[in-house]
Amino acid sequence: MKNLFVGNMSFQTTESELRSMFEPFGQVTRVHIAMDRETGRARGFAFVEMPNDPDAAKAIAGLDGKEVGGRNLKVNEARPKSASGGGGPRGGGGGGGFDRDRDRDRPRGGGGGGRGGNSKSGRFSTEDYRDSPRQPREPRW
Repeated sequence: MKNLFVGNMSFQTTESELRSMFEPFGQVTRVHIAMDRETGRARGFAFVEMPNDPDAAKAIAGLDGKEVGGRNLKVNEARPKSASGGGGPRGGGGGGGFDRDRDRDRPRGGGGGGRGGNSKSGRFSTEDYRDSPRQPREPRW
């Protein structure tokens, strides 16, 4: 079973059109066009599953670079999702301006305090609020 990535697609390409492009090379098990959750529009790429590896290799050779809908398709073997999950919005860094040099002079080791430590030295602890009801969060728009 080979999962093929089809990129640089026209946004108007349908699953049936994609299936008809791949079927001359062999049996097609599944076609999935990635859709944008908010707009409902295609995102310009898809995944095609083919049960036979030789057929999939022929499809890659025959369709990679082919012009469809005014765009040159990019067809290759799909990479598996990474262990970290993959998906989700890009970026994700930011949020607080952590300064790694700030902690350079602090002693390391088993002392309490610090971020995430469960010490009772006046720092925040979730134990103090475990039975309190949660407050609703404001939407971030």
